[in-house]
Amino acid sequence: MSEHPIKTELSDGEPNDAKSPDDELIDTEKPLVSHLTELRDRLLRSVVCVFVVFLCLFYFSNDIYAFVAKPLQQLLPDNATMIATEVASPFFAPFKLTMVVSILLSIPFLLFQVWSFIAPGLYQKEKHLAIPMFLSSVMLFYAGMAFAYYVVFPLIFGFFTSVAPENVTVMTDINSYLDFVLKLFFAFGIAFEIPIATIILILTGITTPQSLAAKRPYIILGCFVFGMLLTPPDVISQSLLAVPMWLLFEMGILMGRLLKRSSN
Repeated sequence: MSEHPIKTELSDGEPNDAKSPDDELIDTEKPLVSHLTELRDRLLRSVVCVFVVFLCLFYFSNDIYAFVAKPLQQLLPDNATMIATEVASPFFAPFKLTMVVSILLSIPFLLFQVWSFIAPGLYQKEKHLAIPMFLSSVMLFYAGMAFAYYVVFPLIFGFFTSVAPENVTVMTDINSYLDFVLKLFFAFGIAFEIPIATIILILTGITTPQSLAAKRPYIILGCFVFGMLLTPPDVISQSLLAVPMWLLFEMGILMGRLLKRSSN
């Protein structure tokens, strides 16, 4: 018995180009493989970028730590300094901080890689909206960290050092201090992203400015709960995070209304 070829002649003499199921499966796998390859390449570029920035900053790691520790060191008593309670802390604390700073400084490049990966799948209108959102999110995150460093840290450390008992000398461990300030940095950085999240919820139709405004009492309560969970257990730091979050929420509602009107 003769084997039948994949392409058969039709009645009018033209070949049948119908693909077999195996060929269709291969065609569907090609885009997936290409996307995974592109994702791998962009992840590698991101890692290389962070590594290069880290190498450039590592020589200044002690200076970077001194800059971050300055808000507390200015408020310590004359006979007090920061201490290292572990043998490797003098090396690993600046090392850890330098790595975190390298990632933070690389955020624009990392977001560019994310944007380049998802941009081909967006409509033109979505692209025009996404670019300002990316840029605004970066600026707001940096603004939240700057607010924590220049406004929150002096107030918190001033309060903590002033309430210490008379016979207790404040001498903070460098590892404990680093964990404390990094937690506040990220808490305020994320909190300052509230306007972006609010605008996205409004523009995507998930909610409306009127609905968010009606839920204002619950939002304010949620801001204080969020501040309580992400800051040290004191009313000052909790309020310093909750109040800006509420104001940023109001800003997000206002910007969402304006963008909603302009898009209609």
